[in-house]
Amino acid sequence: MNGSADDEAAAREFLSTLAVGDICSGTVSDFTRRHEVSVILDGFPARALGRVFSSDRSWGRSSAVAPPEAGQRITAEVIDIDLDACRARLAMTATENPELWAFLKGRRRGETLTGTIASIEQFGVFVALDEGPDHPVFPGVGFISYAELSWAHFDTATDVVQVGRHVACEFLQFDTWNGEARLSLKAMQPDPLMAFAEATAVGQGLRGRVTRLVPFGIFVEVGHGIEGLVHQREAPDGAPPHSPDGPVQVGDEVNVVVSDIDQPRRRVALSWPRAASGRP
Repeated sequence: MNGSADDEAAAREFLSTLAVGDICSGTVSDFTRRHEVSVILDGFPARALGRVFSSDRSWGRSSAVAPPEAGQRITAEVIDIDLDACRARLAMTATENPELWAFLKGRRRGETLTGTIASIEQFGVFVALDEGPDHPVFPGVGFISYAELSWAHFDTATDVVQVGRHVACEFLQFDTWNGEARLSLKAMQPDPLMAFAEATAVGQGLRGRVTRLVPFGIFVEVGHGIEGLVHQREAPDGAPPHSPDGPVQVGDEVNVVVSDIDQPRRRVALSWPRAASGRP
């Protein structure tokens, strides 16, 4: 029992000498059931204290990227230290692409990065940054998710950006899984909901355009970048709002009343004018 406690104390003492950001070396000992790599760190040969998650082995993550083998020497960066679990999380990606890792690690949330739209995919938009190294796998180091493209509703990404367009974006975070700079294009513009909330009162009547029909209600655009929801319970005669026999169709101009503005959850609730009956 004392021997085990002494081993744990020695392991914690060794890990306490490490810091996040340190580059360390070691030898691969084995693999866990989750395909994580266990590493015996130089300076503590008693047991494996290093752990490389599968997401931290390579940004390539393809069949062409072979996992390290038992007995192989590796160099990696310490990205987390868990003294309770006696484990240091390591990233081989930091030493696989040191220039790109250093560039992304040096970015700060809120700073502006510029670049050119390199590719538009179903899952987001890649940006080739003006500064920094290229990505070893993707068409651009910068990446904008669809949710960060625009405050306003859009049908396709090409409604907002086009390949070849030069953009300025706000840096959100370093995505260590993909080796990307997560960016926001909409953050470079004022949030229209703030201005809408200041200028609009609950109970106020507005004129808007129906943009979407969904099973739970009807979305109405009541300002640039502002969509509100008329809930299904507001539908006259109980007709499903997304059916051909529903009260309105996409593109219709309708009168609505503001029921609630929830800024933290970014939701605007609407209702039909109480005096109205049938189709708005």
